[in-house]
Amino acid sequence: MNIVPEPLSLASRLAQDYIHHFERVSGFYGEDHRSEHGYAERVKWLDLSEDKRVQRKVLVDCLRTYNQLHNDHPAVHTSLQLLEQPGTVTMVGGQQSGLFTGPLLVIYKAITVIQAAREAEERLNRPVVPVFWIAGEDHDWDEVNHTFFLRQDQQISKIKLDAKDGLRTSVSYTGVAEEDWNLMLSELQTKLSDSEYKADILKLARDACNGSRGLSEAFAKLINRLFGKYGLILLDSADPGLRALEVPVFESLITHNETLGLSYQLAARDIKGLGYDVQADVSENGANLFYLHEGRRLLLYREGNVFSDRKGMVTLTEQELLRDLHAHPERFSNNVLTRPIMQDCLLPVLGTILGPGEISYWAITRYAFADLGLQMPLIIPRMSFSIVDGTVHKLMEKYEISFEDVQNRLDKKRETWLASKDELNLEDRFSKTREQFEALYQPLIEDLGRMQSGLLKLGLTNKDKILEQMDYLLSKSRNALEQQHEAALAQWKRIEQTLLPEGKPQERVYNILEYMNRYGLNLVDSLMEIPYESSGIHRVVYV
Repeated sequence: MNIVPEPLSLASRLAQDYIHHFERVSGFYGEDHRSEHGYAERVKWLDLSEDKRVQRKVLVDCLRTYNQLHNDHPAVHTSLQLLEQPGTVTMVGGQQSGLFTGPLLVIYKAITVIQAAREAEERLNRPVVPVFWIAGEDHDWDEVNHTFFLRQDQQISKIKLDAKDGLRTSVSYTGVAEEDWNLMLSELQTKLSDSEYKADILKLARDACNGSRGLSEAFAKLINRLFGKYGLILLDSADPGLRALEVPVFESLITHNETLGLSYQLAARDIKGLGYDVQADVSENGANLFYLHEGRRLLLYREGNVFSDRKGMVTLTEQELLRDLHAHPERFSNNVLTRPIMQDCLLPVLGTILGPGEISYWAITRYAFADLGLQMPLIIPRMSFSIVDGTVHKLMEKYEISFEDVQNRLDKKRETWLASKDELNLEDRFSKTREQFEALYQPLIEDLGRMQSGLLKLGLTNKDKILEQMDYLLSKSRNALEQQHEAALAQWKRIEQTLLPEGKPQERVYNILEYMNRYGLNLVDSLMEIPYESSGIHRVVYV
């Protein structure tokens, strides 16, 4: 592999400034993860705040039960044993449980969590274990029920798993029947190109799907096969056993709800005041908690002492909500703004691994941490990659296309290249013909108009039709030119579909099984060998 740093355009200016100009946004975050001081201060605080978190033994017992079911590897049990010991801290990162693990960025986040934990362990000379937070409590089924592959004809194909009941419930509570898994596996067999690794890839996917009640379980099994050997602990945020441990935290989120809401609003105003976009919805009366009612996950809002959803399906006073919490903790879950706090109350989080969008919305939680006597953990950008095979790399060299060109000006570069192949100079000749025609025809039309007024309108209409036909002929000529260079343009398309499918970075679209099918089951192990980098810089991996 050849690894080359290449900037990748980020959607959020706040995330860009966090990565490149931390001093501009330091007020919205905790300690700087790039400094020794930042690590030392965070560890010092964790050592002094053990009583603010769920008891280690109780938490580890819960995690051990879950991991024995879905992530049963000796290295994982070693990590759990370490986590049970006072002084052990964690690196945490997470994502929704996507179909067949979802886009590549999920894999890159897991790699970053593991490597960041290793690096921190060496830096601090104390145990640091990696934890992957499966966001199984999320209810956005349409965000996780599909994944993409690149066909041999350079078209993007999609595998999608439809939910049967259509309820807006947590992904981990959404059941997937055996026949649906079989359908997904059949589609995967069709979508994957034939290769020497295909049979092994299909077995890997089949083993993960077999016996899995839903996406989160299949996701956990696949992550286990890829990362269990590295001691990566898995946590499903929708795990009923875990939810029971979270009751005291939910109590705080409910009893301090008004204060927390004001802090989120204040942070959002401050972020806007510095000219940044606010990356998550901060509603004036948002309770920032979800409540499960008759299979539906409802976002709660607060009016004084009363909590209800927008449609009024549930209405509970604070005391009623607290009583229900103790009786049915499984009904409660976090939204994007309270999840960081829950994470910090469960685990001794040294650092959290975040993508650009997450870095942006975590800024909204800065003041809320302080409201509950907490401190924001170190925020470490996840590593970012684009995988380029030798053929595509040679094509980029052939057409003198850089990675930056692909991101910012590929269409223009392609048009320029195609124009250079136009031996008839079509654009210029058609342009001159139009000019000459108009120069000759316009005076004639005007003279005809003076002879008879109705002829002017008829002449102008006639002129427009002739010009329209010229444009039509030019369009057909362009099509003919493209057909003449069809093979070369297909190569341009291959570059685009490899690096910027649907106008998005590769890591946000394609699935890891696509690349394991090309390069082998040990691809993830090879990616694990890429030197750890905490700067957030994107890198191109030439294989």
